[in-house]
Amino acid sequence: MPVSATQPAKPAASGPYNELYHPVTVGQLRLEGNLFLAPIAGYSDMAFRSLCAEYGASLCTTEMVSAEALTRGSEKTEALMRKAPAEKFYAVQIFGGNADVMARAALLVLERTDCDIIDINAGCPVPKIIKSGAGSNLTRDPELLYSIVRAVKEAAARYDAENPGRGTVPVTIKIRSGWDSSHLTWKEAAQAALEAGADAITLHARTRQQGYEGKADWNIQKQLVDFINRRIPVFGSGDAHTPETARAMLEQTGSDAVMFARGAMGDPFLFRRTREYLLTGAYTDEPPQERISAGFRELEMNMAQNGEKSACLQMRKKFCAYSSGLRGGSQLRRQIVNASTLAEFKSIFAPYL
Repeated sequence: MPVSATQPAKPAASGPYNELYHPVTVGQLRLEGNLFLAPIAGYSDMAFRSLCAEYGASLCTTEMVSAEALTRGSEKTEALMRKAPAEKFYAVQIFGGNADVMARAALLVLERTDCDIIDINAGCPVPKIIKSGAGSNLTRDPELLYSIVRAVKEAAARYDAENPGRGTVPVTIKIRSGWDSSHLTWKEAAQAALEAGADAITLHARTRQQGYEGKADWNIQKQLVDFINRRIPVFGSGDAHTPETARAMLEQTGSDAVMFARGAMGDPFLFRRTREYLLTGAYTDEPPQERISAGFRELEMNMAQNGEKSACLQMRKKFCAYSSGLRGGSQLRRQIVNASTLAEFKSIFAPYL
């Protein structure tokens, strides 16, 4: 159970808390901590990333960006890549199944953003992404994965050579443990990424077949850490959704960092609580007023970017997450899913404002 502000802090369990929270070096980039926000479609937009960075995320990653759409000049795709106000460091994640297109997309990312990392998606299990040759398809095709990572690495090096001063932006990759339980190809995928020059690997320790169901296999996560053997950093994703589970992942797998995904939805405070827990063995919950206030700050940032109508529709699902655990939460959520204006949201949450 979380340690609330009104309860005595639980004693620190055994374990080197001050060693579990630490800086991480990716290529030439030094990150101040090891708690990251994963790319989450429909959630890790600029506004939410800004809040996560404010509350302690050392690195946030954009929603995945289609390399094909980017090279065709999609304005909507370019909007996904904007840096958030509070972000010190951030990554742009791109996906695609063609090495040449991915290289051209990487150059566009470098030309049009000041991102600190380019991340390659080799884990998305969504059928339409896989059919394009991208996402989890790359995990079962090490040769294609190699060619894509290599092409993006060469594009980053070429951009640096032609635009001295920025430094070569690191290239990372996120993979899954395999296609299904009979085809666990994480080792082949990791080897291909290493040989192609990847600067870090994130593993979501589920198969493509699992999607987002079932348990992540942290034993595979540990095996990857052992296989990489400190040659590059390894980040863990999957079932780390609380301070306690984040600590458990770090302790049990030896991963260099935790990448929060669904656990952070509607809860940017998770980074602050987890950092406290790793450093001290205890943490405090934020009061309901602070939680709802953060939700409105996210809404206002989205309104400034997308207009009130679009932002309010998007915030329906997000306010459902922000209201989790509040007294009368189920009744609140019935109202939330019908709200369409800032005024309506303020009326719903008036007791917390």
